Amino acid sequence: MATAQARSNFALSIARAIKLGFFELVSLHKPSRSNFGTMAESTAIVLGIDGGGTNTRAVITTGSKILGRAKGGSIKRLRVGAEAAETNLRALLRDAFDAAGVSSVHAASAGVASATMPGVSEWITEVFRDFGIQTSEVVGDEVIALDAAFHGGPGILQIAGTGSNCIGRTAQGERESAGGYSSTLGDEGSGYWIGLHAIRQALHAYDREQPSVILQNVALAWGTTSLEELVNFGNDTPGPDFSALAPIVSAAAEQGDEVAIRILHQAAADLADFILLVRHKLRSHYNLTEEVPAAFTGSVLEKIGIVRARLTQLLHESAPSMPFSQQGVVAVEGALWRARNLAG
Repeated sequence: MATAQARSNFALSIARAIKLGFFELVSLHKPSRSNFGTMAESTAIVLGIDGGGTNTRAVITTGSKILGRAKGGSIKRLRVGAEAAETNLRALLRDAFDAAGVSSVHAASAGVASATMPGVSEWITEVFRDFGIQTSEVVGDEVIALDAAFHGGPGILQIAGTGSNCIGRTAQGERESAGGYSSTLGDEGSGYWIGLHAIRQALHAYDREQPSVILQNVALAWGTTSLEELVNFGNDTPGPDFSALAPIVSAAAEQGDEVAIRILHQAAADLADFILLVRHKLRSHYNLTEEVPAAFTGSVLEKIGIVRARLTQLLHESAPSMPFSQQGVVAVEGALWRARNLAG
């Protein structure tokens, strides 16, 4: 399988993935160390954290000025384990504080996947206290993303990154949701779903002697040299990170691979169904007649144009008057907005 032609196709896939922005570099701005204690309350130093399933981002600001940024590993216990999650959080906070040139912050808001799991909020809060953060909160990553898009107002947000989830809110704060039931039980339209189902559909195509570059490109990514080895690797425990294959599937679709295109169109259809379902719940449960805007966050919709375009088309066909932003929400901005409210 690992032929010269396959390597050439894989190299092209990676090049296209880079062009699409899947591989990002994070540079840390390091200003001179500032004196926390002399700053006015109106320019409180706050910390926002976006803890997704794959990585975690932290930003420290004062007013509208960004003091420092940092990026680290996942702090989702279900994904990396309790010890690694805490190690990653402590390393992230050290990097963020160093980048900002501060020794403490007034308030912090952390949006974390699986925030409602027992013990998650408690251990993060304890780490915050070790870093001198006395005023803080831990909420779901969907909450900070929703506030990044709508600043406490009504709207529907579709999350589609490593996992997927859709959440909607009325002007009075009532909430409805759809999806978000983990990679095993749901997460349709997510990066994980795309990677896993692309392999499944590529195997079906292989059995039917239909052309697709997906298996050979995945084999090169995984370092497998036969179909049997690829299947065994995919079924290993713990299994591979299927979400990491989303860029490969996207690049294959850009080349015209029919299996990849079919998978991405199905991902878009699933995401559209989630948004329309939450819209229906908001309208039927709370007697809404006006349209609420919709937005998105996550690498699938931010970086895979085929999914975003198809989703936009499907929403326009079913709800032509519903505004749907084409600019992805930066979830950590919602955490910063919430942290500023905490700081007063």
